[in-house]
Amino acid sequence: MASPPEALAHAPLEWDTPLYRMAVAQFDQAVPVADIPDDIAERLRYPERSIIVSIPVRMDEGHRVVFPGYRVQHSSILGPTKGGIRYDLEVSLGECAALAMWMTWKCALLRLPYGGAKGGVRCEPRSMSLPEVERLTRRFTSDLLPVIGPQEDIPAPDMATNEQTMAWMMDTYSMQRGYAVPEIVTGKPISIGGSVFRHEATGAGVVMVMMRACDKLGWRLDAQRCVVQGFGNVGGIAAHELHALGARVVAVSDVSGGIHSEAGLDIPALEEYAHLHGSLEGCTAGLRVTNEELLELDCDILVLAAREDQITGENAWRVRARMIAEGANGPTSLEADQILGERRILVLPDILTNAGGVTVSYFEWVQDLGRLFWTRDEIRAKLAEKLSDAFDRVWDLAEDREVSLRTAALVSGIREVSNALEARGIFP
Repeated sequence: MASPPEALAHAPLEWDTPLYRMAVAQFDQAVPVADIPDDIAERLRYPERSIIVSIPVRMDEGHRVVFPGYRVQHSSILGPTKGGIRYDLEVSLGECAALAMWMTWKCALLRLPYGGAKGGVRCEPRSMSLPEVERLTRRFTSDLLPVIGPQEDIPAPDMATNEQTMAWMMDTYSMQRGYAVPEIVTGKPISIGGSVFRHEATGAGVVMVMMRACDKLGWRLDAQRCVVQGFGNVGGIAAHELHALGARVVAVSDVSGGIHSEAGLDIPALEEYAHLHGSLEGCTAGLRVTNEELLELDCDILVLAAREDQITGENAWRVRARMIAEGANGPTSLEADQILGERRILVLPDILTNAGGVTVSYFEWVQDLGRLFWTRDEIRAKLAEKLSDAFDRVWDLAEDREVSLRTAALVSGIREVSNALEARGIFP
């Protein structure tokens, strides 16, 4: 009989997709630098558990539609798994597996007592009514009851999900338990145990990491011209923070396309416009550009806060930024990474740069468990401390081993998980 590694290596993997292969390829590139045992590396290459559910939802017209739902738990070595829930037509088991793996390294890098998870439903939420989305969420939560819990797996909002989604999840879980369990999810409304600063945490964290990088390079952040791809929960907050700090945000974009003004955009005015109209479509605050054109604008710092696979081998040669900050997960392909490295464009990797969200989610979980809550200033200070510590460790390792910041961040996270797995052992 083949050994377990051979059995997996020669079997078609249900989660095998381009994004999952990218996550594994990054892992494989980091393993030699991490210098971890072969059997542990093999174990960490695959998720611990993958769940597929079918979700029947009664639509407003009276008929039912069945949606596919997923939850992947990559590693529970350091503690309960943690990760977002997304609603999108591109959601797949492989996408969730890749994002869960990255979340494992992210939590370990920040030294949070979590493993990585990710989940979602393949649907088009923008074409669904609010009651339909609520019914979808409650049935999905019910189907996940055997595998989620405050000490097992803690969901959070992600693409096209929000505080309200988490409130429905928390209520559905609590109704099954017979008492309120606010610690089952993070990113929920403050009125039911949510944390102040959670909404802004990922975008604000991106800017904190950018500030730390600028300090290391001897740059002044308020002297930089910035382009921000994405104007939602991450990119919009990042643009707001950069504008408030005096940086010149020369372009932003959302699903409707981009807006460019070399003189700098009025970010508060754009926020008000997007709030009133639902997007930046029709906004005349600057020159209209496509998302593809926006990525190639001349700037100092390019913030990628939309979705995965934006900088590729095809357009990486045309990027005209000095630094790239990855606010989204997996926005830079492996081939693009190599090209950007050859061009000496510094990339602040996603598992470090966008870790503000999961870090403040951890703070929210801790506050819910203790029923003791902190102020906005306390949470912001704690987040800055955690991100600065992680950044300094990554920067020093990158210099010591002469590797990219991405490899250094992955190595730091992988070593944390490997050390814990070695101490605990592989059962049985």
